[in-house]
Amino acid sequence: MQFVHESVFAVEVEALFAFHERPDAFSILMPPWETVRNVKPASSLEVGAVARLEQRVGPIWIEIVAEHVDYEKNRLFVDEMRKGPFAAWRHEHRFEPDPGGSRLIDAITYEPPLGFLGRLAAPLAIEPRLRKMFEYRHRVTQEALAAG
Repeated sequence: MQFVHESVFAVEVEALFAFHERPDAFSILMPPWETVRNVKPASSLEVGAVARLEQRVGPIWIEIVAEHVDYEKNRLFVDEMRKGPFAAWRHEHRFEPDPGGSRLIDAITYEPPLGFLGRLAAPLAIEPRLRKMFEYRHRVTQEALAAG
């Protein structure tokens, strides 16, 4: 399954990419309604860096391990879930020049849990949550870049 969210930012690609490389970027981008603990942040966005998170789902905490598998400075970085609630999860963060400054494209390819039932439920249970999360993430990115 595929989810894509994109926005234009009134800054050069280099500034937009640099924001994502900040050590505090993940904490800024995580919506306050998501119950996530950043157990071991990734050391960078470069290939081989691994992040370990815990996310609360109902009464239990689920471990999430994500590994960065592709990196081209000022162009893209990609992480893949190695352990977590989804059967598969690949998140491409692409950065492109745009007449308005730069464009950020978050493209997620995923396979929900529970096989056929998960795919059936995704349009109602997963995609609205992703849409809300990435609207928030792009909004706070805009605010952080505007603040300098």
